Amino acid sequence: MLISMIVLTIVVLLVLLLMLRMPVALALAVSGALGIGILQGTDYATNVLGSVPFTATASFSLTIIPMFILMGMLAMRARIAEHVFAIANHVVSRFPGGLGVATVMACAGFSAVSGSSIGTAATMSKLSVGQMRAYGYPAALATGIVAIAGTLGVVIPPSTFLVLYAIMTGESVAQILAAGIVPGLLSALGYIAYILVVGHRQIVRPEASLAGAVEVAHADAAARVESPAGTPTTRAVQQAFGRTSRSLPWRGLVRLGVIFLIILGGMFSGVFTSTESAAIAAFVALLILLWEFRRDGRSTMWANVKGALLDTAQTTSMVFMILVGSSVFSTFLIAAHVPDTVTAWVAGLDVPPLLTVGLLLLLLLPLGTALDEISVLIITIPIIYPIAMELGFDGIWLGLMIVKLTAIGMVTPPVGMTCFVVSGTTGVPTETVFRGVLPLMLMDLAVSALLFFVPAITLFLPGLVAQGAG
Repeated sequence: MLISMIVLTIVVLLVLLLMLRMPVALALAVSGALGIGILQGTDYATNVLGSVPFTATASFSLTIIPMFILMGMLAMRARIAEHVFAIANHVVSRFPGGLGVATVMACAGFSAVSGSSIGTAATMSKLSVGQMRAYGYPAALATGIVAIAGTLGVVIPPSTFLVLYAIMTGESVAQILAAGIVPGLLSALGYIAYILVVGHRQIVRPEASLAGAVEVAHADAAARVESPAGTPTTRAVQQAFGRTSRSLPWRGLVRLGVIFLIILGGMFSGVFTSTESAAIAAFVALLILLWEFRRDGRSTMWANVKGALLDTAQTTSMVFMILVGSSVFSTFLIAAHVPDTVTAWVAGLDVPPLLTVGLLLLLLLPLGTALDEISVLIITIPIIYPIAMELGFDGIWLGLMIVKLTAIGMVTPPVGMTCFVVSGTTGVPTETVFRGVLPLMLMDLAVSALLFFVPAITLFLPGLVAQGAG
């Protein structure tokens, strides 16, 4: 059998397994092992299955991933997202579309500590969708804002996905994290511009009183979702309405700034390594959580710490299982000389290099509709990265573009995972969420096009980091 036919057969098998709802890690491992067995024999395939789980995960640089995940889980349970949303709400909710703008601002702020689009979308769905709907936002607009703003979690540092890209390619972790700041802020500004210019026209009751909106929202099902500590997740938000500036939960914003300063300030100044910054930030997040619940008793504190640890273990296990499965599949691709063949074929095309890389990046959109971000990154980076390096592109810029387009794929119909998370959290039909997210997704694509054609926007801060390190 020709190698090309073997590769095609294995890829089709992988797609079928994913369509049958087999876990991504297992589908990658099974299809990759079968392909290796066909190419190299069963003995070699057995050796690969025995050695790859160790070699794929036995790396000190990977310890940064569970540290960032733990930090995000602790920060999530320490009510930082609630406090940031309450402050943003107080500042901008008086303007047309202000609640939507507050949601985007809170997503951007919480992304700075969560590093996860799914976590950000799930948290903000509980906090803001009920408030927006009570204030007259259509269900499509309210859920669409949360779904698209949740994708900021994979771009704004400390993004686990940017870190994973740096580890897989050997690029600088500090530089790739710095590269996410400006694009993340540009994306947030794009969402805000849409809400202010177009979105607020869809609001049915823009003049409704905020106090009344809170009462309606309190009766909304989304407002009755409880946190692990047994406290309604919207309590801080509801209490923020009618408050003076002095009585707002400014401690949440201060804590957010402290964590952000530890992560980026420590790395950029050279005081900490990236791994040390992640570990110290996780420890600080633990102290913040314990202080936040100090008056609720030891049982409440322990329940939140235990919940954060369990969530971290679950998420970390998923990440590392996907790493193992993708390593098996990557071994098959290498054995079949797929990266070399694709690189040689692309390099021989009589088209501009920018067009070549652009077409490869656009393939990430349909992949993101069917797979989670980590799976897309791990599958595509071994193919796209060598081609882009061969054509002379910057690895930091490429990583940001890959992560950004993968994030857009997470809200692209018909299988945008983030939209399903928002739908499941709020009870709004998935098709309604997709309808609300589409115009905002066009804004995101426009920002991505700007970043693609003007790499200096992305590379400005990484350049400063490189100069500081030098």
